[in-house]
Amino acid sequence: MKKRKSIVLIGMPGAGKSTLGVLLAKELALDFVDTDVLIQAREGKTLQEIMAESDYLNLRAIEGEVIAAAQLPKHVVSTGGSAVYSAEGMANLRAQGTVVFLECSADELRRRIHNYESRGIAKAPEQSFDSLFEERQILYRKYADITLRCDGLNLQQALDRLMQKLRALA
Repeated sequence: MKKRKSIVLIGMPGAGKSTLGVLLAKELALDFVDTDVLIQAREGKTLQEIMAESDYLNLRAIEGEVIAAAQLPKHVVSTGGSAVYSAEGMANLRAQGTVVFLECSADELRRRIHNYESRGIAKAPEQSFDSLFEERQILYRKYADITLRCDGLNLQQALDRLMQKLRALA
């Protein structure tokens, strides 16, 4: 952890990227940024508004542009769940630090989040949660340097396990 590179969190909505990310940033004395906020600030709209005015593919394209251009040294970066659809964006984030996949089962995500339909998730209108989950798991695993299984962990346990994994990489 001496290098103070960035830590990039990827995973499904509800996996804990933003919540755990803030705690991790405090633990490591790094800045914290949520790429969904970067998108909203650039566009002057919420993610839901962006999708309502166009579609999920436009939101994914905007997300890809934002993360491909982002220079976030010494940050904990919480990405949107669909960041992994942008190869260029993920290459940029990987060049800046370690990518951590916060892996949760579909059942755990359903327990945590009840507003998937209204949450602004970049998916095809007819796509089921299970289909989206399976599609993204492949991409999360592709980009992850570290995978942290989050089912059944409270925030402190997740933070402790992640810190152990990060120290092991250092």
